[in-house]
Amino acid sequence: MTASPQTLADWLAHCERLHPATIDLSLDRVRIVRERLRLGFAAPVFTVAGTNGKGSTCAMLDAILRAAGYRVGVYTSPHLVDFEERCCIDSVPVDAASLLPHFEAVEAARGDVALTYFEFTTLVCLRRLAESWLDAVVLEVGLGGRLDAVNVIDTDCAIITSIDIDHVGYLGPDRESIGREKAGVMRHGRPSIVGDPQPPASVIAHATDIGAELWLLGRDFTFDGDRQQWNWAGRGQRLTALAYPALRGANQLLNAAAVLAALQALRERMPLARQAIRQGLASVQLAGRFQIVPGAPTLVLDVAHNPHAAATLAVNLDQMGFYPRTHAVFGAMRDKDIAGIVRPVASLVDTWYVSDLPTSRAARAQDIAALLSCERKSLHPDPAHALRAALDHADPADRIVVFGSFYTVGGVLKSGLPRLAARHVG
Repeated sequence: MTASPQTLADWLAHCERLHPATIDLSLDRVRIVRERLRLGFAAPVFTVAGTNGKGSTCAMLDAILRAAGYRVGVYTSPHLVDFEERCCIDSVPVDAASLLPHFEAVEAARGDVALTYFEFTTLVCLRRLAESWLDAVVLEVGLGGRLDAVNVIDTDCAIITSIDIDHVGYLGPDRESIGREKAGVMRHGRPSIVGDPQPPASVIAHATDIGAELWLLGRDFTFDGDRQQWNWAGRGQRLTALAYPALRGANQLLNAAAVLAALQALRERMPLARQAIRQGLASVQLAGRFQIVPGAPTLVLDVAHNPHAAATLAVNLDQMGFYPRTHAVFGAMRDKDIAGIVRPVASLVDTWYVSDLPTSRAARAQDIAALLSCERKSLHPDPAHALRAALDHADPADRIVVFGSFYTVGGVLKSGLPRLAARHVG
């Protein structure tokens, strides 16, 4: 008889063995176990879906609600370094030990139901949050929306961020198909905030079909601004002279505008002072989203892992100012459009340091390198090794960009946030 798992690492290893597939989109298994656990929330639930911008949207919701004095639980995925990052209360990851009883409860409730790793661990985190006396819950969709495990929880307010081509093997080959899947988080009679400036028709059609309360950017809420501040307006409310979100990047105002629409939509249940909005936007933090780490050279961390995100990264890099050389540490999943990720950034990169990643889903470094037309490239066994190599060849005035996957960014953060100091000159 196999011994029961005793540690978080043991439980995670157990979860990896339960189902033959890493991804098996279906709500049937999760719904059965959720009902056995009697799992639900009394607090308002925000569910965030989309191709890019989900993490930033969750972080801004969390920061603003906490600035208003609410106790907030957030579930996100994947993590960068430690699994506990997926389950945060008031912006602090929960203790590993506090998750163990919830692993045991899900294991007991599932019986012979073969949950995937994501399904099992999602239920664990949801149960941990459900027993934490929260005022608000923020749930990030992992993949798609309609059949994602978090969708077993009925949302009080759905937010759909930008929609673009990604996970085509699971969600479909075009924006209409993908939009239809992401719209599956909407609920009848409840606010559904769409932050994409040009949403697929399938998103609007689904909202109409189910009778969701649809909020569209440009129709129900808008924003404008200059280099110093920005303004937001929507359904009878206007907020002026707002500071820009502390998160850097070209699309953060799109995310922030959708967040403010969601908060207005639930204002009767969760009233907010304007100062809380300003404070939350000014203080929000999120690792790995165009995160600039000062040093010599400058370090940029970004989990851009699809062509749309990479195009945004390229815009952001181009706006940073002049650097003599840019070194890129890169690794990606083999099911991604790797050529499409590399293409927008290629003209900005002088040297590539291509890394293997510690997962069977990852593309091999040598296969990625074969797609790069640049002659200045090298192969490395892991992102930390690649970063050291980049630092060895960089001048203090250069910059190093680490991107392509959560595993890539997480791989250079395992020992803490790097503070770079190059010895090489000229």
